[in-house]
Amino acid sequence: MLNFFINLSPVLQAFFACIFTWSITALGASIVFFFKKVNKTLMDALLGFAAGVMVAASFFSLISPALEMANELNMISWLIISLGFLSGGVLLFISDKIYDYLDKKRKKENSSKAKRCFMLISSITIHNIPEGMAVGVAFGSLAYSLTGSTLTSALTLALGIGLQNFPEGSAVSLPLRREGYTRGKAFFFGQLSGIVEPIAAIIGALLVLKVQIILPFLLAFAAGAMIYVVVEELIPESQTNKKKDLMALFTILGFMVMMILDIALG
Repeated sequence: MLNFFINLSPVLQAFFACIFTWSITALGASIVFFFKKVNKTLMDALLGFAAGVMVAASFFSLISPALEMANELNMISWLIISLGFLSGGVLLFISDKIYDYLDKKRKKENSSKAKRCFMLISSITIHNIPEGMAVGVAFGSLAYSLTGSTLTSALTLALGIGLQNFPEGSAVSLPLRREGYTRGKAFFFGQLSGIVEPIAAIIGALLVLKVQIILPFLLAFAAGAMIYVVVEELIPESQTNKKKDLMALFTILGFMVMMILDIALG
């Protein structure tokens, strides 16, 4: 099975990797069949671990290879990387503003149930597009054999994104269940919010493969998107736990695991 995956093209690798991230979204949405709420400490520990993984991946798997390739292409590396990094963060910032706007409208008393459902799903879906592209860029960059850009690092990046997709799936399905949707419908709409990631992954991988000169920018873009998610969502949410010091250790553990995978196995 592993050999089959290794022999696939980067585009197909990115697609199947994001099928995995989507499946974690679906797994998160499926808790509507079993629980009315999720154990907070377990959820916060997963978020803290995912934060550490994504911080490490942003540098070792994205920024470092981006710097190397920018130098090889005789670019002004610090400028290209800075612009890409900022663009990734700004896009997520804009998507969050759209989410906030839609969420406020959804909560208005005169909003219909169908309209609230649409707004909740669309806001999470918009948020997932850059994450899918980040995975696609990571796999697409494998075609250029850059230092730090390895199959292991790309897979671990997908794992990190997958972990933080679990609460996103439940964040859609549980509220819909509370609004009166059946468990089946709540699950369906919850997993639907993650289906955009495989599509975005294909786009990201194709961009990298077809237009090599923009690879440093796109790698930095993916890193900026990842750091925004970590700083704006994962760490703040994990730190709401009463055992915040323990949650911080999970973040350190996540960083360490990703660093080991990149350095020792990459």
